[in-house]
Amino acid sequence: MIKKNVFHSFLMFLLVLTGPGLIAQTNQISTPNQLKSKPIPVASFKHGDIGNPSINGIVKLSENGFDITAGGVDIWGVKDEFTFVYVERTGDFDLISRIANLTAANLYTKAGIMARENLTPGSRHIYFQVFPDNNPRNNNNGGYEFQYRQVKDSLMKAIYPKSSVGAPEFPIAFPNTWIRLQRIKNEFTGYYSNDGKTWKAYTTYTLELPSKIYLGLAVTSHNPGKTASATFRDIEEFVH
Repeated sequence: MIKKNVFHSFLMFLLVLTGPGLIAQTNQISTPNQLKSKPIPVASFKHGDIGNPSINGIVKLSENGFDITAGGVDIWGVKDEFTFVYVERTGDFDLISRIANLTAANLYTKAGIMARENLTPGSRHIYFQVFPDNNPRNNNNGGYEFQYRQVKDSLMKAIYPKSSVGAPEFPIAFPNTWIRLQRIKNEFTGYYSNDGKTWKAYTTYTLELPSKIYLGLAVTSHNPGKTASATFRDIEEFVH
């Protein structure tokens, strides 16, 4: 009887120690059959520059996406300069896009999906984005990064991968670099994929943004005297 109790206690210890971690890791993957998507008409998007960059952005419409050429000092700090292609959106969403290419005007050139409270330079927002390559950056050795501004006109912050050494956990691989931003109430989750079918969660962050926000594609060159070009394709939304 004593041996059984010791063995049972040991099993319970293992479940407590390993169970939550295994569940969390498993939940990061979505199988292709679990998700259905529908295209979003690209003609419904508006566009403009945020923060008055010295070089105006250029947006060209394609059959299933956009070619965006943008300047801008950065999307960072207390105010942003970038080109924004967006729709006004109310409530939950689950937006995806394939980024086929991103030229590098700077090591920190950025392109990605943004949910923004308003169109002022210091607006609160969520920004899940990619860099032009997988070169090492501040606490990041991959191509993806999750950034946010929690308070209006305050410093932005970033959430980095678990490890900044070794093989990247979230590598970019143009033209097969898929990015996804999901909102459920005030929880925002960024997802990574290399095929647009199987997704891995990067992180989830809670930010109390209004129900109605500006949702779309944001590009900054991180170089006030030079532009960067981003190619967005296959803009769709998952239906839950």
